[in-house]
Amino acid sequence: MFKKLFDFFVVTDIENQSFYPTTAGNIALLVIIALLFVAILAIGGGKKKLSAKQLAFSAVAMTLAVITSIFTVYELPFGGSITLFRMFFICFIGYLYGTKVGVITGAAYGILDFILKPFAITLIQPLLDYPVAFGCLGLAGLFSKSKYGIIKGYLLGVTGRFICHVLTGIIYFYEYADGKNVVIYSLTYNASYIVPEAILTILILLIPAVRQSLGEIKKMAQ
Repeated sequence: MFKKLFDFFVVTDIENQSFYPTTAGNIALLVIIALLFVAILAIGGGKKKLSAKQLAFSAVAMTLAVITSIFTVYELPFGGSITLFRMFFICFIGYLYGTKVGVITGAAYGILDFILKPFAITLIQPLLDYPVAFGCLGLAGLFSKSKYGIIKGYLLGVTGRFICHVLTGIIYFYEYADGKNVVIYSLTYNASYIVPEAILTILILLIPAVRQSLGEIKKMAQ
């Protein structure tokens, strides 16, 4: 019984000693992700609990971020990748509901990202590289009521994430600098995947029809 259930969700590659999720497995994973982080968001809401609509939109945003992170355009050897706009989905929650909800959603997604693709060399480094770095994307909420707020907020959130990764590069990955200035190494390494994705996203957000559509979604989300 258990083996049949396991085979339904997972494909076993005996030759390479690997396991791959089936289509059903991927769907189940996304459902678990949504339920798990709805629970995390609900707990993280503090005295003023998040509304059902906020929880729903945040769960959808995290699920979309996971889906788009799977389809990487380019992945670097020591962590970091250019994805199909996953940072935008987290920043968008900040734009919809403000900094608090945005940061909680980003931190929750960061924990999830670590679970799915763990990369750790110390106990502290993952905290800065995952929940703190992705939590910074929620700072987009500081411009939630500003004109062109989604663009300003996205730039702020991405900058926050970038700073976190640069710090971990300087503190924990200095040995990979290979004799180069560690600050310049960390800046260039992290910019090589964050900046291209940010530029592509901003170009799309500059299209008036896109911003208008996002504005309509914001009205629905309130």
